[in-house]
Amino acid sequence: MTMRVVADAFYIIYQRTGENPVQILIDAVINSGARQNLIRMDRFGLNRGETIDTSPLQRINQPVSSLCTGARNSSFKSIKTISECLADELINASKQSYLSFAVRRKDQLEGVQRQYD
Repeated sequence: MTMRVVADAFYIIYQRTGENPVQILIDAVINSGARQNLIRMDRFGLNRGETIDTSPLQRINQPVSSLCTGARNSSFKSIKTISECLADELINASKQSYLSFAVRRKDQLEGVQRQYD
């Protein structure tokens, strides 16, 4: 089932953009991955946030999870199929559009991190 959803989404991406769907997927993952992470440091009884670099594996896993969550949320109680929603999410994330849940989530995480810099 999952393979069919992704294959249908890639076909929809190719029909809409005329570009290679795998390149769209790579651009979407690159554009929706946070470069830094926020951790809590406890020093001398004071809690404060500190930014650290994100590991390469986490920089892949986090955007893929956000892309899937955005597609699932947009297809819930909607006429559109999950394949169409996944295609929309990938296209919007590859263009760094705020219509994408993953791009909004990345900016939200980086906005919180900027407070602690």
